[in-house]
Amino acid sequence: MDAVRLILTSRRALARGADTAEMMTEVWQAQALAQAIGSRLAVSGPPELRGEALGLTELAGRGCGVLDPPDLDPGDLRAAQLTRLDDARETLLCLGGLLGEVGMALVGMASAAADETTYWQCMEAIDAADESRDRVLEMLRKLAARAEVVPEDAQDSPSGV
Repeated sequence: MDAVRLILTSRRALARGADTAEMMTEVWQAQALAQAIGSRLAVSGPPELRGEALGLTELAGRGCGVLDPPDLDPGDLRAAQLTRLDDARETLLCLGGLLGEVGMALVGMASAAADETTYWQCMEAIDAADESRDRVLEMLRKLAARAEVVPEDAQDSPSGV
């Protein structure tokens, strides 16, 4: 399945999460998806993104690691459904939005946490989501810089005069 479609599915699921357990599952799913996208970009994405993509993979993995893993059937794991990443820019724009929403959801859960363990899990997951989003934004900056570079062939082409 395409990365953008999976991200949109995660955003909808996160928005309709009802209780803390459901929200934690959706946060974990989002971090696992960010990890898978980072991995895909590190292996086959634009060369200038590979270092940041590796960093995203590590940070999103940390985001998963600080949370208790949800009890999911293998078919329900969105990250495992990732088969295509058609447009790196669109994927990163959507992923940045998802990670921002993850951070906001975690702030709400931390504020309402009934126990210290949940509170600290949320705080560490907020940090991981924020740092992951920073990596995504840096990759978007690099893509924008690449798009601004005028190819040498275009400079030498006749202007129609």
